[in-house]
Amino acid sequence: MTTNDMPRWATGFVLPILNLMSALLVSALAIHLMGEDPVESLKILINSAIVNPEGLSYTLFYASTLVFTGLAVSIAMQAGLFNIGAEGQMYFGGLGLTLVMINLDAVLPWYLLIPAGMVGAAVFGALWAYIPGYLQAKRGSHIVVTTIMFNFICASLMNFVIVKYLIPAGEQNTASRVFSAAAEMPRLNAWFPILGETPLNIGFFFAIIALVIYGVVMWRSAWGYKVRALGLNQHAAHYAGVKISAMIIIIMLISGGLAGLGAVNSIMGSTHYLSLNFVGGAGFVGIAIALMGRQHPVGIFLSAVLFGALTQGGFDLSLEKPNIPTETFIFIQGLIILFCGAMENLYAPLIIKLLKSRKG
Repeated sequence: MTTNDMPRWATGFVLPILNLMSALLVSALAIHLMGEDPVESLKILINSAIVNPEGLSYTLFYASTLVFTGLAVSIAMQAGLFNIGAEGQMYFGGLGLTLVMINLDAVLPWYLLIPAGMVGAAVFGALWAYIPGYLQAKRGSHIVVTTIMFNFICASLMNFVIVKYLIPAGEQNTASRVFSAAAEMPRLNAWFPILGETPLNIGFFFAIIALVIYGVVMWRSAWGYKVRALGLNQHAAHYAGVKISAMIIIIMLISGGLAGLGAVNSIMGSTHYLSLNFVGGAGFVGIAIALMGRQHPVGIFLSAVLFGALTQGGFDLSLEKPNIPTETFIFIQGLIILFCGAMENLYAPLIIKLLKSRKG
């Protein structure tokens, strides 16, 4: 029995749980070395991020953005493409959204302005992913290399555009002007006051809808079957009639569009303006979410909530435990990526051995 022959419950549930527990155990050791109690720290984190309604609201707010970046990486991975560029694609998507807002927020009502902003974000995110996709499909350039390069190109380009063209006259903050009230995503605390004054908005429902559409298309449609066939064996997919070059470009356009939509929750749902580095690493966290969630909609959602909880709980924990800096949670995220990515099959030999002994 090999890793590919393992039952789905083992690869889709047991392995990710074991990898996550390993990352948390190493994190607990690091917290202990800092002079703090890991168990007490975990209780504080869980209470802040999940038990407290306001904290849970922040957790789901962060997760709403991470769902889109996780989907962006996941759909590319389904086709055998490792899109490392969700960070830049989300950043550029924020520019598309902002251009729509600053030109139309005084003209359109909210029910037209919000969809227009989402379209702008998706289109600009897709455009930023198009060139790496084209280079992979037509020139054989490796998608990992080009998407990484485009992250840095986007950071420099956005710095130039914001500073040169978007900062209002007389302002010192490196950001665009604040959008009108029509551009604000309706917040859920209007219907659920228990959530408090938190930025959780209807973008959370858009994220759920995106997960459902992704699951239906990928596992219940002929096109999704072609995508997965391409990811499993490109040569076999070619002989089955899949147009490889066109499919790669289309997948990268969709992947970039999903990453661009991640900017909607962050900008229209919270800040209401475009600022430098607003992405804050969400594109890179999307890689961990795709790996840990095994590119499955349920797994992506749970992984996004986990990383949202780490973000929210990390803020409060660093306040209550001064010996634990906020950077510790970047370290924990890195451990999760390490165990769920590079070392994802660490426990596979043990599980295979147990399965064989059970059959014997």
